[in-house]
Amino acid sequence: MRKIYVVGIGAGDPDHLTLQAAKAIGRTDVFFLLDKGEAKASLVELRERLIKGYSQPRKRIVEGRDPDRDRTPADYTGTVADWRHRRSLVLEDLIAAHLKDGETGSILVWGDPSLFDSTIAILEEILERGETVFEFEVIPGISSVSALAAKHRIGLNRVGQPFQVTTGRRLAEGWPEGVDDVVVMLDAQHAFTGHPEADIYWGAYVGTSDELLASGRVGDVADEIVERRTAAREEHGWIMDTYLLRRRPTR
Repeated sequence: MRKIYVVGIGAGDPDHLTLQAAKAIGRTDVFFLLDKGEAKASLVELRERLIKGYSQPRKRIVEGRDPDRDRTPADYTGTVADWRHRRSLVLEDLIAAHLKDGETGSILVWGDPSLFDSTIAILEEILERGETVFEFEVIPGISSVSALAAKHRIGLNRVGQPFQVTTGRRLAEGWPEGVDDVVVMLDAQHAFTGHPEADIYWGAYVGTSDELLASGRVGDVADEIVERRTAAREEHGWIMDTYLLRRRPTR
């Protein structure tokens, strides 16, 4: 039986790699990388550094082209479902062609595979088609959310209170009910600017040499964050940022 590890490799710092992840990389025969293009070459470079540092000499690396998708679709859910389907076809072809019976493959996932990542769902879709058979195991990693909280030296929740992880698209529709602490990912529209009285703890490229951090009352730091975010995206061609938005206690 073929086996695939889905390995969380942390938010960008090579030291985020856990011992469990390092051991899985060391047992891997074939690494599968999906190339996102020249603008995101640094995402591949980190994976290659970890492979070189922890893998066996006989390992093989195979690459496929990650399908493009519309980043501002009218039908967000349908567009993501179509992208995942096309991605699953690319990955299935790589597995079928390069992973032999009895071998172990690995997919190295930025952050944690269980938070805002599609790899698990894509592998399940491949298995549901029934044409390519394998088993897979998920190795957790340090998420960008955990790394953000650590950098700002804060807890994600307050005593006895929940917090919610959502997207900028959802936040733009209104503050989630029943929570005062909201972690927001994928906010290309700067939805935080609609909540000037809240506190924000923002970070981009957390754990990398390009790391950016800012915090304070939204009304005081929003312009700075938008400016730094825009400049960073123009410089790198992509941005990976996250923030915690926190309502101040009422007196």
